[in-house]
Amino acid sequence: MAQNAEETTEFEGETPSTYTTETSASAVVAETERAPLTVPGAAVGRRKQAIARVRLVPGTGKWTVNGRTLENFFPNKLHQQDVNEPFKILGLEGAYDVIARINGGGISGQAGALRLGIARSLNEIDRDANRATLKKAGYLTRDARVIERKKAGLKKARKASQFSKR
Repeated sequence: MAQNAEETTEFEGETPSTYTTETSASAVVAETERAPLTVPGAAVGRRKQAIARVRLVPGTGKWTVNGRTLENFFPNKLHQQDVNEPFKILGLEGAYDVIARINGGGISGQAGALRLGIARSLNEIDRDANRATLKKAGYLTRDARVIERKKAGLKKARKASQFSKR
């Protein structure tokens, strides 16, 4: 027992050093409080058959998608949250006006294309500060999944007519 007490007094003056790959909370707070750059950015995002051409202009957070507001173009709240994620993760909500032209595909594919276009635009604006965060979240990677083509002799891509032994 006495030996343990002596050992703890030896280390009281020293602070143990810790090694971790995680960023500290203070570093995350400092990152989210930084001011946005006053540089515009543009990029293209694709998902399934949808193509989104996106321009980010420093402003107040106004959305224009095919001449309509975000709420009007994407009435589903999940799609609205999906396209807002790159801004939210970087702490830049309301810092840029978004002007987008989307064509092709369905609603979900268009939302995915818009999110990729926004992430690529933010990456283009400030690679040093934004790239690592966007890359770690997976927003800079194009989702390559597309509809499988129909094969000859089958009803659909994989559906065959029922097999009859006799």
